[in-house]
Parts: sequence; C-alpha cells; structure tokens
Amino acid sequence: MKINFEHHQTAHCENGVASNLLLNKGLKLSEPMIFGIGSGLFFVYLPFLKVNFAPGFSYRPMPGSIFTKAAKRLGIKIKRQKFSNPDEAQKALEKNLEQNIPTGLQVGVFNLTYFPEEYKFHFNAHNLVVYGKEDGKFLVSDPVMDFATTLTEAELEKVRYAKGALAPKGHMYFPTHIPENVNLEEAIKKGIKDTCKNMLAPVPIIGIKAMRWVAKSIPKWAEKKGTKVTNHYLGQLIRMQEEIGTGGGGFRFIYGAFLQEAAVILKNDELKELSKEITAIGDLWRDFAVDIARVYKNRNSKSDIYNQLSKSMLHIADLEEAFYKKLRKAI
Repeated sequence: MKINFEHHQTAHCENGVASNLLLNKGLKLSEPMIFGIGSGLFFVYLPFLKVNFAPGFSYRPMPGSIFTKAAKRLGIKIKRQKFSNPDEAQKALEKNLEQNIPTGLQVGVFNLTYFPEEYKFHFNAHNLVVYGKEDGKFLVSDPVMDFATTLTEAELEKVRYAKGALAPKGHMYFPTHIPENVNLEEAIKKGIKDTCKNMLAPVPIIGIKAMRWVAKSIPKWAEKKGTKVTNHYLGQLIRMQEEIGTGGGGFRFIYGAFLQEAAVILKNDELKELSKEITAIGDLWRDFAVDIARVYKNRNSKSDIYNQLSKSMLHIADLEEAFYKKLRKAI
C-alpha cells in the first residue's frame, strides 16, 4: 500500500508538510509561500511560563496555525482528528492510506529513530507525512530530512502519543478540498497584513514589544539571578531560535524568499527591497545566536557582555519595527 507521493526537503516541518500535501493534490506552492500566507513570523515572551526551568520564548505561532491560516486564506479545507485510543488512531491512518490519502501527523521528536542523536529533544510539535505501508512499516516523508524513511507500527505509535507539553494525542490532518481557482494575490495580502499586525501588536508579550522586554531583561537577569541562571535562560532563548523550527534567522530568510515571490505575483517592486531588508535582519539574528552560544560555552571574555547582548537585541527590534511598518504601508 503505497501512494504516489513526492518527498521534498524543506527548512521547516509544518511548511514542508503543507507544501508537500498540497502538491500531491495538484496545487504547487513553495515553502516560503505557505509560510508567508500563513503568517509564520512571530515572537512571544511568557516570563510566567517556565519551560525547562527557563521563561517561555517562541519565534513561531502555535503549532498548526501556519497551515490552518494559509488554508483558510486560500479557500482550502483541512480535516483534523485526534484520538484518545492509539488503536483507533492507527486504523484511521491506515484507512486514509487505503483511500490514497497521504496524511500529515503531529509527533514528538525525541523518539524518532531516524533522527541523529544530537537532534533529539523533547518537542512534541514536529510534523511529517505518512504516505504508505509496506512490510509492516509506515512510509514516512519527514520534510526536514533529505530522504524518505520508515517507522514500525510501534515506533509510530510512540511518537504519535509522546507525553508532555503539546502532546500530539494521535493528531492527524489532510486537505479535503482545494478550490479550482485560488486567489493567491488576496491570500498574500492577508498573510502580510496579519504578520504586521502581530509583530506591531500593542501588548508587551507579543512581537516587537516582547523582543524589547526580553532584551531589557538580560542585564537584569545577570544582576538578580547570577551568571549560571542567566546563561541557562540565554541558552533557552537561542535553542528556541535555532533548534525548534528554524526560529530567528532561518524564518527571516524564508520570509525574504516569500516577499521575492510575492513581489512578482503582486507586481510590487517595493517588496523586493523589503525582502533584502528582512534577510539582512536574519543575518543579525544568526550573529546574536553565535554571541550567546559563546557566552553559554564560556568562550566570550568580553566585559559587560550581557549589556552588549541586550543592545544587540534592542537594535534588531528597532530594525524589525521599521521593517513591518514599511511592509504594512507597501501593501
């Protein structure tokens, strides 16, 4: 039982699954286009929520929201299901495969047997596609891998029912309707407007204001909590940026590619220039991550490093604020 399904590697799992599932249905949209229409750029700071004994940071919206928003704006219908019983979850998946329906799954990363050991950590919002079953093994297209792979029934059940935060609970999803005529121009505009609204939100825990809050907190952590705790918090910050999804720099590079495509479709040259701008900001996020990594590994001997990191993040926040204001005006 094997569906004719093309595996394509992408930078981010949710974008990749969405792009691959839609391509299978005849709608060719790139990963950046899915990401941009689905308003994938985001930042949230939740100091009252502790994750791995550090404050909650996220450079992405809630898992599933990128595909959900993109689908809604494109007029695509998606069916999502969760199952309290693992046997029911497997039967539902196999029924889809028998009906030639490749199916997206939310899974936990830690027990994915094909992942390199250094990539395994407790994160339950990873996405992949199952497109068949042969010799008792499920055929898996994981978009962050450069090759299709397999999981046994027991292995798949284990990752579909991973425990902890964002537990998948057998979550599976697939498109059920794609309109004949997709209004790509309108979907792009809606995606851009929503991104600008989120990043320029007037509340302290979201967008630019949240970035500034975190930046100003770095020296305060050092003063009040000490070096060890501060470095742990900073490690969490760049882990969320660079390891969970593609986060800071990576997401800006994807968004830059989206704006390049959008510029052609909307015949808007201003978006080409803004594409270069957000890509340059992505480079600064990567530099910021490297600087934190040096501090975390005790390789940075600069004095007053926490104030310098604070200033770097505040500078990025200023650049991003100016970028989103120009982007909103361009649309």
